[in-house]
Amino acid sequence: MTNPEATEATANNAARKIAVVGSGYMGGGIAQVLALGGARVALADVSAEVAQKNFDRLLVESDQFIADGLFPEGSTEILKQNLWAAKDIEEAVSDADFIEECVPEVLEIKHQSLARISAAARPDAVIGSNTSTISIASLAEAVTNPERFLGVHFSNPSPFIPGVEIIPHAETSAATVAASRELVHAAGKQTAVVKDVTGFVLNRLQYALFHEAAQLVEQGIATADDVDTLVRTTFGFRLPFFGPFAIADMAGLDVYNFCYKSLQTGFPERFATPKILSDLVEAGKLGTKTGAGFLNVPAERTPELIAYRNKAYVAMQKLIEELGPAPIN
Repeated sequence: MTNPEATEATANNAARKIAVVGSGYMGGGIAQVLALGGARVALADVSAEVAQKNFDRLLVESDQFIADGLFPEGSTEILKQNLWAAKDIEEAVSDADFIEECVPEVLEIKHQSLARISAAARPDAVIGSNTSTISIASLAEAVTNPERFLGVHFSNPSPFIPGVEIIPHAETSAATVAASRELVHAAGKQTAVVKDVTGFVLNRLQYALFHEAAQLVEQGIATADDVDTLVRTTFGFRLPFFGPFAIADMAGLDVYNFCYKSLQTGFPERFATPKILSDLVEAGKLGTKTGAGFLNVPAERTPELIAYRNKAYVAMQKLIEELGPAPIN
């Protein structure tokens, strides 16, 4: 069934003109997403030749994605209609409503690119950066009218990962955040708005897991393969359906509180109990079993939630069996 809101958002997107500055792997993928969402998208790079080469690559790539069943039939034709290679940054951004900067993750290169974008773009054009690590406030120093600038962080591979981090800095206007979210939603993605802190949210979580995993391997507690197996087949198996707070609520926050105390016998500082958790437990808010926790799911919905959970996990296992093991080993 068609979602009326998504259909309306896509229709609105068709009137938008977008520029993607940096047409490599990430920038090209983002351009595909936005063009398939109905917007007219200009590709810009260090030269017209590079932009054209990457435009051609994206069409070939789209044909392969269609053949593999990853893109719908007709996607390449949509890209031919909506995507174009500009001669330079100035031509790409001159009439754009939204500009996504995707140049290499080097502050000086980003500053230079953002300064060129700001000088050539309309004063009301929204400018986003796909940075995954650099402070949005520091990037904003190169942008005129910094209230129209923010982080719009897609994940790799951008055509297939649905989540996008929206990262305003202190001067970003609410209208800029709203416009960016609407544009991303029109392309079929989901957004989360987070603060401009080191690592933002996505990478802070991702690297926290990797840091602990690396220590387990360094200390000889498990092999890299065994760690990956446990993550894939236990808590990682849940993550496509539930985030860490939903999982904690279902497990019981009192259980989490107890497990923290157990972990503290070996790692008292590393696993200090978060105050946000202990406060909820002290208030008797133990998750779904009490109808209140991090997400406040009513207790009467627990049977429905458990039924969904079980169905989701069985479907995930069937999908894994259908796909077969990843070609790693």
